[in-house]
Amino acid sequence: MTTGALAGYADWPAFLASAPALTPDAPDQRALADVLGVHRARAVDITVEREWVAGGVHGRELSWWVGFGPRTRAFLLRPEGEDGDLPGVLALHCHGGVRSTGADQLVDIGDPSAEPPHPSAARLRASVYAGRALASDLARAGFAVLAHDTFSWGSRAFDLSSPTPKLARIAEALDALHAVRGEDLDADARFDEVSAWHEETLAKAAGVLGTTFAGAVVTDDLAALEVLATWPGVDGTRLATIGMSGGGGRALLTAALDDRVRATVIACMMATSASLIPDHLDTHSWLLHSPGLARRFDWPAITAVGAARRTLVQYGERDPLFPAAGMRDADAALRAMHDSDAYRGSFHDAAHEFSAAMQDEAQAFLDEALGSARGNRFPLPAAGVAHGLDSAS
Repeated sequence: MTTGALAGYADWPAFLASAPALTPDAPDQRALADVLGVHRARAVDITVEREWVAGGVHGRELSWWVGFGPRTRAFLLRPEGEDGDLPGVLALHCHGGVRSTGADQLVDIGDPSAEPPHPSAARLRASVYAGRALASDLARAGFAVLAHDTFSWGSRAFDLSSPTPKLARIAEALDALHAVRGEDLDADARFDEVSAWHEETLAKAAGVLGTTFAGAVVTDDLAALEVLATWPGVDGTRLATIGMSGGGGRALLTAALDDRVRATVIACMMATSASLIPDHLDTHSWLLHSPGLARRFDWPAITAVGAARRTLVQYGERDPLFPAAGMRDADAALRAMHDSDAYRGSFHDAAHEFSAAMQDEAQAFLDEALGSARGNRFPLPAAGVAHGLDSAS
């Protein structure tokens, strides 16, 4: 058993040495895959661990293996009683600085009285998702939705029980700081805090091994998209990705690298790259700041990589993680780059969050782009609002 920096992932170096790189035919896709160091991975030994029906949703808990590291835990949801082929949505959890939970932050995983949500998932849902379970809501609205733990989160987390001396010293310093402050962290909160520092080591390891931290995440996400696209009862010609914050970046990158994705929703994760450097380097993780990415791709430009699709980008006007000018410049660039059918940008009176209004708009957008078994539930905003023209520039 491997201890230290790659505990739980002793087979990751061998996987990267043997797995083929993702090499799409389109030059822009190939360049993006190359700068991120994305590899081809396939989910194998896909197992249905349990099923439930609750709140109008038929849920399945799945697990699979992508060829390295621990098994992936995932949830496949669809409307109760709907047997036909449904459009598929890959719901991608946020970064959140919280690694003790992953996909379950987006999912009501059954009867809450019998199995309540993970405490970390419950906290994130309350603070970031307006108390709602995004994936479950989309399933109730008529979509087949897959949410999975990605590389280094939840079931795919690294084992930090035997940290390296460097990480152990950091953990001891953090413990001393909390003691001085009179703070008592539970085991999950302490794991999340130490994991945030461990990400620095993961980014270093990824670079040494010829990939990037974001590339490892996207490798997992593309494998999950294949599971969704080929699952019985999912229409593989009507696929979308959705996420907020780090999940929004994952939604964009996954869509850019797989031409089957027809629509994507990016919440609170868009600004020009120039606006983020240098003042927001420490604001964001290695998931956003991939080495070499800004030199070759501005974040808005990634929306044009790959096959044509529809994109909704939602901006929080009070989001402290992205500069207002950078968000406005990104919106202007995107409107210049795409016609109004391909790009919709909306500015919300929101902080760094996926508010109820934003989730309602996202659901309506996906229904318009893909159709669903249940039809439109929410009206789409007027064109002026969609492009942020109701707000001062």
